[in-house]
Amino acid sequence: MTTLTMAKALNEGLRRALADDPKVLLLGEDIGRLGGVFRITDGLQAEFGAMRVIDTPLAEAGIMGTAVGLAFRGYRPVVEIQFDGFVYPAFDQIVCQVAKLHYRSHGNVNMPITVRIPWAGGIGAAEHHSESPEAYFVHTSGLRVVAVSNPQDAHVMLRQAIASDDPVVFFEPKRLYHAKGEVDMGVDIADAPPMGLARVAREGSDVTLITYGAQVTTALDAAIAAEDDGVSIEVIDLRSLSPVDYRTVTSSVRKTGRVVVTHEAAREAGVGAEIVASVTERCFEYLESAPVRVTGHDIPYPPAKLEKHHLPDLDRILDAVDRVLDRPNSMTGVSL
Repeated sequence: MTTLTMAKALNEGLRRALADDPKVLLLGEDIGRLGGVFRITDGLQAEFGAMRVIDTPLAEAGIMGTAVGLAFRGYRPVVEIQFDGFVYPAFDQIVCQVAKLHYRSHGNVNMPITVRIPWAGGIGAAEHHSESPEAYFVHTSGLRVVAVSNPQDAHVMLRQAIASDDPVVFFEPKRLYHAKGEVDMGVDIADAPPMGLARVAREGSDVTLITYGAQVTTALDAAIAAEDDGVSIEVIDLRSLSPVDYRTVTSSVRKTGRVVVTHEAAREAGVGAEIVASVTERCFEYLESAPVRVTGHDIPYPPAKLEKHHLPDLDRILDAVDRVLDRPNSMTGVSL
């Protein structure tokens, strides 16, 4: 085991994928000589050459179009979208072509493309540099969508995504790039938990708290804080947003009888809405109270100085826990 930041764990995952398979290529803006704006690809062009770690023009639609052509020819392109807010020019390629070619060709065409997206807020970035577009991709059949929350998953799941014959949208929470954790770099990805499985990040008995990405850290902090008040919270890290591992989720909800879902993205038609609806369908007779969502607000992503009011924090999550436990909370005495 080696202690690495998430950024370095991703870097080592890309290095391993490039070394293991000559068909793996990296494409993106400034990923070569510069090593990417977050230095995720640092040193890889020097090691593997400019024909495998490719600096592209500033044109996301062109980058994705190139990746589609490479996939047709048997390569495994890994695309870096420099910031989450830059993915929209490539949206048409991803949802109209990449996601559908395998189905439309009756399985004759694979699209083994991994789209890496530095994602979500918490770093005080400029406009268009902090977004939460995951629901767009989750809604699109034919795409796998994953979101990592720790260095070990970042390293292993990135290698699994690259090895997959399915197109994968791979979300990397920017505010966790410098978070450190133990990483087993020698793990065989065939022996590791599949990237479609959720993870019980912390066991508990009173409330199930479901989340993903950087919010896993906040959820774990909430679980620790709730202990002082005699409340046991089970934290579920979804890891995969499409497909969702409902077996793990429903097993937890049937045990606790109460569920809170939190994510940074907007509330309306977000991933949390689908989780709540699906959990209610599967666990209705087990629920002791109505599920509660704690999300970002239905607004354009706010300026850096205001983003702390947009991101779900410890107080908002603990208030939701009080609501599902029918304890005094911010809604007590409020007429709806």
